[in-house]
Amino acid sequence: MKSEYLRTLVESVATGSFSKAAENLFITQSAVSRRIKFLEEQYGYSLIDRSGQILTATEAGRVVIEKAEKMLQIENDLLNDLRELSPRAGIVFCCTPSFGVAYLPDIMKDFMLLKPDMAELKFLFEMPDKVVDGMRKGLYQVGVIEHTEKYDLTEFETFELPGDDVVFVSSPQLALTETEVSLEHLTRFDLYTRKEGCCSSKLLDYNMKKLGREYSEFNRVIYYDDLHLIISSVLEGYGLAFISRSVVEKLVNEGALRTHRVTGFDHAYKRTLIVNSTSAATRSLNHFIEEIKGVFENKPQRVDVSSCATVAFGLPFAP
Repeated sequence: MKSEYLRTLVESVATGSFSKAAENLFITQSAVSRRIKFLEEQYGYSLIDRSGQILTATEAGRVVIEKAEKMLQIENDLLNDLRELSPRAGIVFCCTPSFGVAYLPDIMKDFMLLKPDMAELKFLFEMPDKVVDGMRKGLYQVGVIEHTEKYDLTEFETFELPGDDVVFVSSPQLALTETEVSLEHLTRFDLYTRKEGCCSSKLLDYNMKKLGREYSEFNRVIYYDDLHLIISSVLEGYGLAFISRSVVEKLVNEGALRTHRVTGFDHAYKRTLIVNSTSAATRSLNHFIEEIKGVFENKPQRVDVSSCATVAFGLPFAP
């Protein structure tokens, strides 16, 4: 049994979505489906309940997942033990999904041209809290978080990257032509958003509460864990999204999407590059860090977060 098939099953149930599992595993959604089907045929049981909006494990699936997690942990321990015998140069990087979508392709393109012989590269997308937690546990050497709240990062080496803003976006089909709009104007439409925990959801929740408003005021709130699916729905004119501008910048420049800011909203957030101080300072790691910093060179900094008077969730921005 190939371990990646079991890993695909675990990831599909953990995320509740074939598309999200495919994104996290860097494979296609059809590959995820084929692997799950193979496991179900192999064991003779249906392993995933596909009837709801969120995938869940069947009774048989829970049995397989319990054993699979133990097998995957054994494999991970084995690989770690082997690496200690003969260390190979490698980098494990974790960032928030919006940063990965907007910047990781350029970072990787330039880095691989510089280091084509890099032995091991692993990239993961997580929410800011999980990135920081993983850094503390030593799971990642480098991380990037996009955030509004203040994190205690004193144990790490940190670099402030140019911030961004989170804006409402709409298709021209919705005929929203104003850049600055009232919340009342926007709540007439459906809102597409990700699950709780991502930076944009936290910032929207904070802004709504600050103004004494509720999510329920939107025509409907539709939760998708797939960022690409959210953007696709908005492009089709089905509703709005509150999303990092850098993720949709190309579509905005092409005129496929329009951006909107709301009077009384705080739209700014920070980006912080985190380096685990316990990681060996290899030349490859230093080059990778410089590539992350370099992706912003010669690009205008859209938001000067340091001068913003925003206080998010009761905590001031870190100085």
